Amino acid sequence: MSENILQINELNSWYKKDSNVLSELSFELQKNEIVGLIGLNGAGKTTLIKILSGLLDSYNADSISFDGKPVTFRNSRFKTMRYTVFSEDSSFGYFTFREYLSYVFSAYGKKLPDVSELVKGFNFEKYENKLLKDLSMGNRRKVNLITSFALKAPLLFLDEPVNGLDFQSTEFLYSLISGYKEYGTLLFSSHILESITLTSDKVMVLENGSISRIFTGGEITAESVRKVLKLDNVI
Repeated sequence: MSENILQINELNSWYKKDSNVLSELSFELQKNEIVGLIGLNGAGKTTLIKILSGLLDSYNADSISFDGKPVTFRNSRFKTMRYTVFSEDSSFGYFTFREYLSYVFSAYGKKLPDVSELVKGFNFEKYENKLLKDLSMGNRRKVNLITSFALKAPLLFLDEPVNGLDFQSTEFLYSLISGYKEYGTLLFSSHILESITLTSDKVMVLENGSISRIFTGGEITAESVRKVLKLDNVI
């Protein structure tokens, strides 16, 4: 029987008082699984990932547990167990990729690994020594993706990771996502149905601030997800 690594019950979040973005949201992530989070624009996908990453404090919940123990998203132990790649990130602009990689591994107390295969897979060889501020959006995304898959945190959160990537890098990313269960649990949001159906063990549909449906195994098809979201066209 699979064990839960993260369990959240009755989460509510807001930007304006009395106007919830997330309402009574409950879900669990199991150890060593790939979970896709899909929903229409404004459904709350990015808000949820920001909360999980400790960036928003305008929320409450009946209970939050990590590895069976109560936790807060800003708990020091929890922070060392997760890493997030955001859809937009302009931080550390005056670092090079190598400097940023060293900084992250030092912060997490880990030894720097060989990332040459990840660099090659993302076609990033020419940009390793450029300042992050001088990189395109796609190459900035690659910096964070390479770092995240090298770090192998027990919990990895990706917010719209495909955005800005070229075709070859996207295919490489799909293979990395699918294989991450060897190291931990990966939750990623996407508005691209293909990325969800090709890689996920479980798909959570986010509607009106809560999880309206969960698909697993053979239930995960483009048609089934599209039907729940009441879409006639591919998203």
